[in-house]
Amino acid sequence: MRATEAIGAARRCNACRFCDGYCVVFRVMELRRAFSNADLGYMANLCHNCRNCYYACQYAPPHEFSINPPKSFSQIRVETFEEYAWPRPLASLFRRNGVIVSLTVITNIALALILTLALQAPDERFNSHFGPDAFYAVVPWKIMMSVASATLGLSLFSLTVSVSSFWRDTGGRVAKANIFRVLWTTLQDVMTLRNLGGGGHGCNDRGESFSQARRYFHHAVFYGFLLCCASTVIASIYDNVLNWRAPYPLLSVPVVLGIGGGLGMVAGVAGLALIKMTGDPNPIARNVLGADYAVLSLSLMVAGSGLVLLMFRGTAGMSVLLAIHLGIVLSFFLLLPYSKLIHGIYRAAALLRAAMERNVAYAKHV
Repeated sequence: MRATEAIGAARRCNACRFCDGYCVVFRVMELRRAFSNADLGYMANLCHNCRNCYYACQYAPPHEFSINPPKSFSQIRVETFEEYAWPRPLASLFRRNGVIVSLTVITNIALALILTLALQAPDERFNSHFGPDAFYAVVPWKIMMSVASATLGLSLFSLTVSVSSFWRDTGGRVAKANIFRVLWTTLQDVMTLRNLGGGGHGCNDRGESFSQARRYFHHAVFYGFLLCCASTVIASIYDNVLNWRAPYPLLSVPVVLGIGGGLGMVAGVAGLALIKMTGDPNPIARNVLGADYAVLSLSLMVAGSGLVLLMFRGTAGMSVLLAIHLGIVLSFFLLLPYSKLIHGIYRAAALLRAAMERNVAYAKHV
């Protein structure tokens, strides 16, 4: 990983070691006497931005040393996304990412609306559609599935290449690790977000006071998203295996899961946005705020447009609402490897490496 100003600022923290043991990042620091650029990229993605270290550090601003790990790490995270992006020409999408995300969403909504209207006869464009295959009367199943499968498949491939490069650069395989213990620890870290717990006290979301709010709002978004994924998978089984055509009744499993997931994502995004807008601005890298708000807005639009479509299906406005929702979902798929949506995958990889390193260190002392 290349040297940058943020890398240099983060390296200054390897001096007093006052914060050793504060969180998983500092426990990883304890295993190293010096930090390579790749080490700092790894630790930046391991950081959950709880900010405990910032308020505990005696050298934080306004001290002349101006040590600010949360700010440096947030900048380095974006730099790692750009560094390992694939294909390489698309790495520049991480610059001015808020603008890129906005333009992508607007363009895809416009294209989806044009395509939807073009596929229907003029006298049927604003008709109400009821019963099985109502959605496919607006956009044929083959078109909907082929476009979604192609874009998601390409994005997942790109994401795999990017994270694999990140993994290799941070050291590759860790020898002698108990893989089952490591995977279980990583799964617990990912599913519980325990590193947002601040050792049980919570994060410093608003100054020096502690709160679990950001952890809970992250849970709402994360588990809401998983419920939406489960809804989509079950709906696909209904449609392709059982030959039960969408749309489904309100009390059906896919719809109930989709409603729960959508509401969870909306509540979580709203809470995270409120914390970001009202929190202390000092531990924040201002140049990455556009990407932060863009990914929150995109998540909100995916969930909100799905809920609105559910409310007004069977009405004359369904065609337009379906086109808008499909355009937003298409944007979500396309932007997976090129927006802050990618941070969860990088953080999971960093948590896996941290679990492996802790397991090896434990084995040496047993």
